[in-house]
Amino acid sequence: MISVTTPTLENGVIVEYRGIVTGEIVAGINFIKDFGASIRNIIGGRSAGYEEELVEARNNALREMEAKAAQIGANAVVGVKIDYESFGNAGMIMVIATGTAVVVQNK
Repeated sequence: MISVTTPTLENGVIVEYRGIVTGEIVAGINFIKDFGASIRNIIGGRSAGYEEELVEARNNALREMEAKAAQIGANAVVGVKIDYESFGNAGMIMVIATGTAVVVQNK
């Protein structure tokens, strides 16, 4: 499955649009990672724990979106957009991947 942010594929022709597909992930940040991030806020630097959580959540959202595209007979997703949201003090992040499922044939 190919997923791209562009509306077309360079070496392919879109022959059918199957519809909008999404992948939604809500993930919790555990206490230890949250504590480490608090220290980083004070002393500066990157929070590897949060970054790992974001990468994992993004990858899971993309895989879920691609799986939904495959279920409706698509072989690619174009116009992919990824959105992130945090839930205040709850230590939760939400990642949503959205795109258009299409059937592509090679040129």
